Amino acid sequence: MDHLDTAVLQLTPLEIKLPAGMDLPLSKSRRSQMEPHQHSPDSSSEECTVLEAPPGKNTCQQHAGKVTDLYCSACECAVCEECVSGDHGEHPKVPLSQALEQHRSTLQERLGAAQNRLPQISDSLAFVKEILQQLTNQRASIEEDIQSSFEDLHKQLDVRKSVLLMELEVTYGLKQKVLQGQVESLLRGQGEITASCAQTEEALAGEACAASLQAERDLGERLGELASHGLPCQPEENDQLDLLMETDGLRKSIHNLGTIVTTSAVASQSEAMGAGLEQCIVGHPASVTIVTRDKAGGACKSGNAILSAEVFTPDGSIVDGEIVDHKNGTYEFVYIVPKEGDFSLALRLYDQHIKGSPFKLIVARVSETEVEVSPSTTTATNSAANATPSTGSSEGAKRRGKSPGQKKKGSKRTSSALGTPRRKTQNPIEDDLIFRIGTKGRNKGEFTNLQGVAASSTGRILIADSNNQCVQIFSNEGEFKSRFGVRGRSPGQLQRPTGVAVHPSGDIIIADYDNKWVSIFSSEGKFKAKLGSGRLMGPKGVSVDQNGHVIVVDNKACTVFIFQPTGKLITKFGSRGNGDKQFAGPHFAAVNNNNEIIVTDFHNHSVKVFTPEGELVLKFGSNGEGNGQFNAPTGVAVDVNGNIIVADWGNSRIQVFDGSGSFLSYINTSADPLYGPQGLALTSDGHVVVADSGNHCFKVYRYLQ
Repeated sequence: MDHLDTAVLQLTPLEIKLPAGMDLPLSKSRRSQMEPHQHSPDSSSEECTVLEAPPGKNTCQQHAGKVTDLYCSACECAVCEECVSGDHGEHPKVPLSQALEQHRSTLQERLGAAQNRLPQISDSLAFVKEILQQLTNQRASIEEDIQSSFEDLHKQLDVRKSVLLMELEVTYGLKQKVLQGQVESLLRGQGEITASCAQTEEALAGEACAASLQAERDLGERLGELASHGLPCQPEENDQLDLLMETDGLRKSIHNLGTIVTTSAVASQSEAMGAGLEQCIVGHPASVTIVTRDKAGGACKSGNAILSAEVFTPDGSIVDGEIVDHKNGTYEFVYIVPKEGDFSLALRLYDQHIKGSPFKLIVARVSETEVEVSPSTTTATNSAANATPSTGSSEGAKRRGKSPGQKKKGSKRTSSALGTPRRKTQNPIEDDLIFRIGTKGRNKGEFTNLQGVAASSTGRILIADSNNQCVQIFSNEGEFKSRFGVRGRSPGQLQRPTGVAVHPSGDIIIADYDNKWVSIFSSEGKFKAKLGSGRLMGPKGVSVDQNGHVIVVDNKACTVFIFQPTGKLITKFGSRGNGDKQFAGPHFAAVNNNNEIIVTDFHNHSVKVFTPEGELVLKFGSNGEGNGQFNAPTGVAVDVNGNIIVADWGNSRIQVFDGSGSFLSYINTSADPLYGPQGLALTSDGHVVVADSGNHCFKVYRYLQ
């Protein structure tokens, strides 16, 4: 054990006393150094030779020259024989070698445990750094929004100030012109009378004679005319110029303008409770309450936390539900499971599982007579029924309900008529349908709630397969080519892709509603960048203008954003409402040859055309079933002639308009009726492709341009 270092022992010189005549074995070099001092072996002297031994690792620090060969367990130190006979006599002791071995073993275990923590710490460090970076990005984004918003307000105030000043000048000019004209008229009358009176007085001062008779007669007539001449002696205008400036309400609005929204909630402390965590009844609403807490476990008192909830089966299919924010730090998730089986409930706060998540659910089928509905559940059900449904996001989502029935062109097809899965189905009846692709599922060529559609100049059709969290790519003939997308909430992953477009560079641009950003992938599906994070609330549709700018239709914010591909915001326009420059759940956008942006305004049942600066050019459509009317328009495309093709979601049809918004025709879909069409595009060979969301397929139609 000489090689072991006790680490707690100090080194001291070792003195060894040898009786005369006894040699200490020395190394050759050491012996040569000591030879001059050695005595003859036969010397009878009792003189001792004192040698300084090399420092030892096991030397007792209390007793010089003594070697420690024991370990006192009570005092946790190495001891020598003299220590044992002294203070450590009654203490338990073990051989030093055994103690050292045990210490080394314990140290090795602790080293292993500490080293095992390093990957976890590294992951946590990377994750916290990512959150910190996102926080910094959010700050920069919000700061830019604040600057931009107030610059816009300043511009609007300056414009209004200029308008008021101009209005003041115009009003003053009109009134001043009237009064100044009256002043000039009175001055002329005054001058004429004064001059005539002076002439008359001069004539009267002279001698009356026949020669002056005619002149005096003329003066008399002139005076008579002037005396009776009607001058504008009453003011023809007034001096009123007042300013009505209602600033109190504006000041109050400005005082309350904008709010920085955040919470201190963390997933590791937040928890869920309620009967809906363990068991629910098929077809009946189940409710779960989520309580958000801060890092110390204290209950949060405010809402607006970013919370998501998913109920899913082992095969990955998702059950929709709704999250209600009570604005007091608690949330309620209400969901209905349509069938029996084992389900999982994932509750995430800021994309991290809360305590206990994911939860295992048992879904049973019970007769209605056996089910008792508590008042709280009834309340939650009513609130869910009256509120705008979502897919389990506390930020809300686009309106989703039952897919629309066929209003004019037939009715929803039965399940037996959904076509052959993953195989192109030819149209047996003479209409505009060329073929349809897909059925409900998760495999290649199968879809679950497909949304956006795009077509590339290279003969490809791209489908945003929303609930399968991927994009599928086909040829213009319907042949499956590839698909990409990994479900998740990290950059490069897809949570709910709803819109897709192809950039002139070949990059694929995807609007991700639940991730609240737009992702950019290469043509091979490799992630390159994201844009709009921190700005977008619910991007639905995406398009590209003639300058290569990315146009994003934010369904939730009711705003159209225009970005550079680098992510820099160029401009935005629109707000919630039913005005000309307002939207109510806008869905998709297209760009015409004039680089004008065409937007479908879902709940306002209209289509609006804007300049790239956001000025309204054209608006057409109203709610109804007639020609040119809509029941919630969705997909939109523009042909080479500027004609506008619109998917009419609620009426389950496709209408065609000219560039001025006049109705031209329908695309004949009667043989294979649509059921809630969503995205729409024109293929490179001139056909119309539409996402038939309710039938879980896409269809390609003939289109004569």
